[in-house]
Amino acid sequence: MVDSRGALAHDGRRAERLELRVPTTPTQLPAVRAMAGDLAMRMDYDLDAVEDLRLAVDEACATLASVVSGDRRLTVVFETTRSGLHIDAWVPTTDGTDVPRDGFGWAVLHTLVDNVDAGRGTQATVPAGDGSDAPVAVISMDKFLPGQHPDQLLGGTGRTVSAAR
Repeated sequence: MVDSRGALAHDGRRAERLELRVPTTPTQLPAVRAMAGDLAMRMDYDLDAVEDLRLAVDEACATLASVVSGDRRLTVVFETTRSGLHIDAWVPTTDGTDVPRDGFGWAVLHTLVDNVDAGRGTQATVPAGDGSDAPVAVISMDKFLPGQHPDQLLGGTGRTVSAAR
């Protein structure tokens, strides 16, 4: 589902939002990876960044598939903005389940995207949740377009800092 009426994005503009729900089976997770790559190509990321996003989404989905409760679906929400791509991936879990943040997979995520965070939440706190208090495990990632990283912007105004005069 595509929603262009989504919440304001990092840069104050409306984000286009695409939601994808798939079973957490190994045969279905490549569809999420393909969607991430397609969006990145359409947003004019370079080929290395496209592959980084594919790998990051694949790693996040595999991590979440390891903590999902039963035979439940993985939900991935892609938000495209002028500054880049924001991804929230989550699965229903049992109470107290947390996302593993140690090991090689977590280190890989940190090298492939600009920002990554993970933790517990509820269906009421995640994008595309059903509004209930049911527990979920969530991984959120950002990959900024060149020159659009918030650390590179002057005072959060959306202007790129330049030393050239």
